[in-house]
Amino acid sequence: MRSNRALLQINRTFLVCFVGSALTTVAATELFSEYENHIRTTLVIALGYVAFFGIFSSFFYLDNKRRYGTMERGAIKRELLATISSLAVGEIVYLAVKWLALYYLLEAGLESYIAALASETISAGVYVVVVTVLLRKTDTF
Repeated sequence: MRSNRALLQINRTFLVCFVGSALTTVAATELFSEYENHIRTTLVIALGYVAFFGIFSSFFYLDNKRRYGTMERGAIKRELLATISSLAVGEIVYLAVKWLALYYLLEAGLESYIAALASETISAGVYVVVVTVLLRKTDTF
């Protein structure tokens, strides 16, 4: 049950991070509305990353502080490496899906905030699935 609790905890963290990232994305999309779509898309995604990783690093530290205090140093390194690797693959997929979805939706003429929310929802769903599968395959959580 501990493994499932840790996996649920990290997925909860992802959800909180994506809400923060979505709010940042919506605001940034409106803020940069005078820019061309490809520039706006890139700027919005960069700001979304700042919000996501700021929130994620804080929650991950708080959630695992006690657990890592009782683990061996080698086990901590292996788990962090597997976690970072899974997150990196997930981020590559997330970035590709988010950029393509946001650019396509902006080009389709959707309102900026609707395009931002839709692309965030689509890419967040794909990200959570990819990272969860990778964390399970590597027996990290």
